[in-house]
Amino acid sequence: PNEADRKVALAKLVGIEHQMFIEVEGQPRVYAIADEDLERSTADKTSAVHFMRFDLTDDMKKALKAGAQMMVGCDHKGYPMHVQTLPPETLASLVSDLS
Repeated sequence: PNEADRKVALAKLVGIEHQMFIEVEGQPRVYAIADEDLERSTADKTSAVHFMRFDLTDDMKKALKAGAQMMVGCDHKGYPMHVQTLPPETLASLVSDLS
């Protein structure tokens, strides 16, 4: 979008980085830990780019390695995203990174 549209959208999405989540089948949601290196948002707008990680429990890791599904979603009022199941190849790649 053009710069004016982007500014309007980013103003509506303040805090979105803290409302992204993953949900491992049978486990509670885990919300993102975002922008640990540098604050990217202000009270008036969010950034167009955020760096996020998710702190999975050992039980979640075990469940994923055993074949549980993982879903992603967002519960921000300006961008409500229904939980979406990850494609098998994406999930397999992420599971291979678990230690």
